[in-house]
Amino acid sequence: QVQLVESGGGLVQPGGSLRLSCATSGFTLDYYSISWFRQAPGKEREGVSCISSSSSGGITNYADSVKGRFTISRDNAKNTVYLQMNSLKPEDTAVYYCARSWQAMCSMQPTLMTYWGKGTLVTVSS
Repeated sequence: QVQLVESGGGLVQPGGSLRLSCATSGFTLDYYSISWFRQAPGKEREGVSCISSSSSGGITNYADSVKGRFTISRDNAKNTVYLQMNSLKPEDTAVYYCARSWQAMCSMQPTLMTYWGKGTLVTVSS
């Protein structure tokens, strides 16, 4: 059974950092791309970052709004994908989800995701 479980969310002040984790099980992480999405209250779910499979070179991609502040990485031995978030802003407040695509290449299109975690809440506020 495929499962993705996010953790690491919480309350942080503007300018602070958080590291989100996406623990996976039920499939071989090496073979698939993993993506992070977020959804703020009243807004549509948007792609934040993605990382392709190891065999595809572990290529990463980021939304313009987080480029230079967020870093995605994967540890296949631990079956976990991370999202390091630095210089957080109030507009980063959202529920963050990790998702697995059906393919190896990186994508931030929600329609290409086949499995989703339940999300973890990130609140950036003073």
